[in-house]
Amino acid sequence: MFSRREAVPFAFVAEADSFRSNVTPPPRERLNASQLVGRTLIGLTVVAGLVGSLLFGMPALETSHSPARQAQSEASEDR
Repeated sequence: MFSRREAVPFAFVAEADSFRSNVTPPPRERLNASQLVGRTLIGLTVVAGLVGSLLFGMPALETSHSPARQAQSEASEDR
């Protein structure tokens, strides 16, 4: 229905492989000791939180030790 009358220049796609940039990115800054220790402590805190949540959450997920009808309401005792 709609047709383009001008030619679409696709030559830039073919030339993109041969293009080399002469701009190099700046070198990465090295972390100093306090930054390295801080990141390590944050990582250890996150890992310890995940391990702790697993340790405290596993007993709640077990179904074999669930008591059978030990906690009843007062309304059910009057019958």
